[in-house]
Amino acid sequence: MKMAQKRIVLTGASAGIGKALLDLLVQRDVQVVAADLLPEKIREVPGKVFPLRCDVSAQSEVDALFDTALEKLGHIDIFIANAGFAYYEKLEQEDWEHIHKIVSTNLISPIYSIEKMRRLNRNREYLVVVNASAMAKLAMPGYALYSATKAALDSFAAAYRLEQDDRGKLILVYPIATSTGFFKHAGTDIPVAWPVQSAACVAQSILKGIEKETPSIYPSKIFEGILLLQRFNPLVPYLYTKVEQARFKRWSRANPGKTTR
Repeated sequence: MKMAQKRIVLTGASAGIGKALLDLLVQRDVQVVAADLLPEKIREVPGKVFPLRCDVSAQSEVDALFDTALEKLGHIDIFIANAGFAYYEKLEQEDWEHIHKIVSTNLISPIYSIEKMRRLNRNREYLVVVNASAMAKLAMPGYALYSATKAALDSFAAAYRLEQDDRGKLILVYPIATSTGFFKHAGTDIPVAWPVQSAACVAQSILKGIEKETPSIYPSKIFEGILLLQRFNPLVPYLYTKVEQARFKRWSRANPGKTTR
């Protein structure tokens, strides 16, 4: 899809991948409703970038986001569901609200937004881009709930594409560990998996993927290679996750008061 004159909604726009993506979009001939919990961190560009506060875990706020976007933009060509977060933890105690918060943000909200885009654009071309994470393909210790939400998105997309009969396209992005504040918010002194890429790299890959309408975007060639090797030798991802498991166990021992929810 050509980017020129497109109307875009971007969630999680104030930091990390979202901010890097917004920085690139500002250079294009597009209009963006940039949604985030901290809209004051987003620079408003009159007639081009419209910051908006939105908690994507709440249906009422997602509905309000669409209403505002339609009011300001007229229609929505591209919806980028980038907002999300992780816990790095050892699960030991049941906590319904803890689970519900991450599932609502990372899984329910993107699926709901896909459904709304489908209804609003029945006779038009449109794109929905969802940040699915490399953990959709390769689960990591310490991230059980986060991995579950991302793997569910991956499975949803596979089935939804088979059902889809309109002019829309669904794109999933699979970033590896990215140099942002993501890990700082996930836990205390947590180990960061190798390799690490920049938010700018991911943002550039997303824009290229949008222009080519690539169903699956892998910003890291290393991770894409791991997935390819996995088809022929499952020992490669097994050894990788065993290394991360050992790091997780060391972290758990070093942070006994911060490992349960």
